[in-house]
Amino acid sequence: MNKQFYITTAIDYVNGQPHLGHAYEKIITDVIARSQCCLGSESFYLTGLDEHGQKVQQAAEDNGQNAQDYCNNLAEDWQAFAAKLGLSNGDFVRTTEERHKTVVAEILQGLYDKGEFYQKEYVGFYSAKQESFLTEKDRNDNGEFDPIYGEVQELRENNYYFKLGQYQQWLIEHIEANPNFVAPDNRRNEVLGFLKNENLEDLCISRPKERLSWGIPLPFDSDYVTYVWFDALTNYLSIPRAIGRESELWPADIHVIGKDILKFHAVYWPIMLRAANLEIPKQILVHGWWQKDNQKMSKSTGNVVDPVAVIDEWGLDAFRYYVVRELDIGPDGNWTDEGFAARYGAELANGLGNLINRSLSMLGRYRDGVVPEAHDELAHDATVARDKLVEQLRANELQAGLMTIWSYIARLNQYVDETAPFKMAKDPNQAKRLGEVLYNLTESCRLLAVWLQPYLPTTSHRIMEQLNLPKDIINIAQSGWGELTAGQKVNKPEALFPRRDK
Repeated sequence: MNKQFYITTAIDYVNGQPHLGHAYEKIITDVIARSQCCLGSESFYLTGLDEHGQKVQQAAEDNGQNAQDYCNNLAEDWQAFAAKLGLSNGDFVRTTEERHKTVVAEILQGLYDKGEFYQKEYVGFYSAKQESFLTEKDRNDNGEFDPIYGEVQELRENNYYFKLGQYQQWLIEHIEANPNFVAPDNRRNEVLGFLKNENLEDLCISRPKERLSWGIPLPFDSDYVTYVWFDALTNYLSIPRAIGRESELWPADIHVIGKDILKFHAVYWPIMLRAANLEIPKQILVHGWWQKDNQKMSKSTGNVVDPVAVIDEWGLDAFRYYVVRELDIGPDGNWTDEGFAARYGAELANGLGNLINRSLSMLGRYRDGVVPEAHDELAHDATVARDKLVEQLRANELQAGLMTIWSYIARLNQYVDETAPFKMAKDPNQAKRLGEVLYNLTESCRLLAVWLQPYLPTTSHRIMEQLNLPKDIINIAQSGWGELTAGQKVNKPEALFPRRDK
């Protein structure tokens, strides 16, 4: 059975509403998944929700609800959010589903049977906010725990522990032998620095039910529930196994995550899989965070970006374009409303939209919308751009790929200025040359629709509709110059990105 390309986002914690960071992670993952389809591979994209743990239990109590009802209500919002973003996900996991809980129990029981867990008393500190145990090393220079930990309590309790430490050297060697396992490089170096400079402490994988009831019970000791991260990470495996597609999907090709959960994905998760004798994912791809107007986003100060409001006002593809074009995968980014409006106007409305509109309008005006004989004046430029784009998509250089497409759009707008078809149309002796120029422009419009499939799927479809062509997925790498046939009748163009006031 052929291995499918399998990509995931982190699953989102249901103790609030989606924000810009969630939207960004889901969209870049969607662009990568769609890129694979447009490069000839079948892809499977998984996203979903992390619904267990103390924070969820506490939030439900604060809302006067039981935990499952609380999760069900929020899950509707999150699933609607995924639909709003136009995602191509093949499944949506909720960790409260039986199909997920069954696999978590299988993994836990298998590790327990292998002797990977042991029980001991823990005496120390606990952060409910971060759902993690703390030691004296976690105190800052003033001897206090950082505010990110919230209220820290002293604990004395028995728990089960996972022998992480025995796999530390194996993981170091794996990361060094597989330079692409953690990307970009600065995140890989961060993980290696941590592993080489600190002893990996064994991981507490349980919580006593008397303190936390909202979790998956340990299959070998019903007095405990599973530590929320052990539960959450397993989702990447549980869905392929639950839907009977583990052999064609696993191991995951890419886990797309934010930089704040790097240790869980690049240290805990591969060790969990290694201990269970399962293959580990091929890559952990780590993105940065968004600010707004160079400040940390905060509901209390009101400087937040509501992705749904932006999409309702400007359109989905405008939102998708801005977040991918503005922020490369890796560094932190800065959203400004002025920058969004400027990109919309210059690059979408005046760049792409105006080019398609005037190219097809001229074809309608001067040739009754019928494609002239093929001509290859721009074939070389188009082929160079396509090959560069394909290379960038294969390397997940999404921002660079958009820049390649827009460089070609700039070349086309320059070509219109150079050839001035509207002047040629007045001279009957230039009829043949006018036909050549119109073919080059119309065929370029078709290629832009092909290249934009992963990024702006709705816009790609609309261009194909205006060209009166099918909207099937087209292989970007194999779609060359000259596939638009003479005699093809195109439709009347409509504005893709209407110009508007800021």
